[in-house]
Amino acid sequence: MSTELSHTAESRSSDGGPGVVGHREAGGAPIAAEAAATTLVSQSSGADWLARYSSSLMGVFGTPQRVLVRGAGCLVWDADGKEYLDLLGGIAVNALGHAHPFVTSVISSQLATLGHVSNFFTSPTQIALAEKLLTISKAPAGSKVFFANSGTEANEAAFKLARRNNGDGKRTKIIALEGAFHGRTMGALALTAKEAYRAPFEPLPGGVVHIPFGDIEALRAAVDDSTAALFLEPIQGEAGVRPLSAEYLQAAREVTTAAGALLILDEVQTGIGRTGKWLASQDAGIVPDAITLAKGLGGGFPVGALLTFGSTTSALLTAGQHGTTFGGNPVATAAALATLHAIDSQGVLQNVQAVGQHLRDGIASVEGVTEVRGEGLLIGFDVNAEIAPAMVTSALDAGFIINSPGPRTIRLAPPLILTIEQADRFLAALPSLIATATAQTAKDAK
Repeated sequence: MSTELSHTAESRSSDGGPGVVGHREAGGAPIAAEAAATTLVSQSSGADWLARYSSSLMGVFGTPQRVLVRGAGCLVWDADGKEYLDLLGGIAVNALGHAHPFVTSVISSQLATLGHVSNFFTSPTQIALAEKLLTISKAPAGSKVFFANSGTEANEAAFKLARRNNGDGKRTKIIALEGAFHGRTMGALALTAKEAYRAPFEPLPGGVVHIPFGDIEALRAAVDDSTAALFLEPIQGEAGVRPLSAEYLQAAREVTTAAGALLILDEVQTGIGRTGKWLASQDAGIVPDAITLAKGLGGGFPVGALLTFGSTTSALLTAGQHGTTFGGNPVATAAALATLHAIDSQGVLQNVQAVGQHLRDGIASVEGVTEVRGEGLLIGFDVNAEIAPAMVTSALDAGFIINSPGPRTIRLAPPLILTIEQADRFLAALPSLIATATAQTAKDAK
């Protein structure tokens, strides 16, 4: 399986280093390289690039950890030539790794054919992708799709869908969970629980309440005839990879149906094979009213989607009530179709299940690890001290990209094509990463 899923497409300059790839004019000069000649200097160091970054980009992300210039499969390289095993995948985005040859060829071909049209028009790739998503989600008759460009945009559309579920004017409450992360635009931010994200932008859109995570009794008490919708992530990624049980999802379907509220599942991070299934929620045996998707859907190309289930929910948003300039454009939808085809035809879901189980079992056996959570290749694990941020640094120094959503928690969301051999590289290094982070944290505390 490792051989079947791997790829070696790389972009290199004539000296074997990172290169700029572009069309060539009749004279042979690379257009992309020529257009960027004043700003892209292959010999620039990471420090040089970061100095330019700090003087030209807003500081909303803080200081970037590295300047990455090239990727192939599950590997990336920085501006100084250092190689890293990418165990974060752009935060669950690069489903097929970097520079996947089939996906990149489809994107290039589509861009050379038809790149963008306004939504006064449609395209074959847009229609085909909508049909494919309805098929893999096992959506009932009458279901529909709205395309956006990201997860937060998909959730904004879902927020407006929820507002429309208010025919009697009394359904003003929208429920989300403590620990939820649904995005940073204003509607999605209102659904997001973290106070540090919310406070600078209040007042947020009203009517949103947050209830305890995983508490079925609290759920039953909160959902009533004033509830327009309940938003759930089957696995909360930002909160440290916390799964909701199948029993909770089933109870959520029961109480929302009884109250006439919508059940909206945010599968932006968990969908499109991340858990070894097309959707993380599918084993719960429920049919939601809507699902949002993004991240891995485009294999690294920006695309998001809102799926509405059944004709009644699909009719809530009508002509003129929502829209997008770039959502559903031919290139994005072609990228998504290519990604879905590769996942479907190359045994990727089976690989996710096998490698994910191998990783979780291996992590659980490491001294200092106190808990392992997740499914497939969305993995969170806790360590026995507040060293997770220092582990991110020690991992980078050792050639691994990981993430710490909390002081004791590490999150992994690697490309779905990660091999057993690559997983074993990380497992072999993990005890040393913990030890290094422990020592550095103790030194910093003095």
